[in-house]
Amino acid sequence: MEPLFTRILCPIDFDENSMAALNFAAQLARDHNAMLYLLHVVRAPSDPSEVPVEPAVAEWESDARVRLYAVARQHLDGKADFTLVLKTGDPFAGIMQAERELKPDSVIMATHGRTGAGHVLLGSVAERVVRESLCPVVTVRPHAAQV
Repeated sequence: MEPLFTRILCPIDFDENSMAALNFAAQLARDHNAMLYLLHVVRAPSDPSEVPVEPAVAEWESDARVRLYAVARQHLDGKADFTLVLKTGDPFAGIMQAERELKPDSVIMATHGRTGAGHVLLGSVAERVVRESLCPVVTVRPHAAQV
């Protein structure tokens, strides 16, 4: 029988909820000897006036790569094989692009628990990924690590 999990994609945005999802993904990757792809999407500015000049974009990407590596060392060193993936732009589009390129068996990501106006105005990246992903998506709710 072929292993159920060999490639796991875990998008994070460095908040507490995404760290809970990362810990869950790391355990699953270790238990199944799977490769864990740790993804961060550097969010594109939503307003044209916020668009920086090229050196600033490169600096944002560099800072994100450093943070991503630090998180991987803290949460994954010796626990799972991992590869760091960095994208720039809209988080949903970056996750879907990574999914197409990496062809994971599953996506494990945090939800942020927004409701009401916050959900309507900001939407839910996790909800969109669940609807449009070509592979199973496991969502980890806020404060799941405390359960």
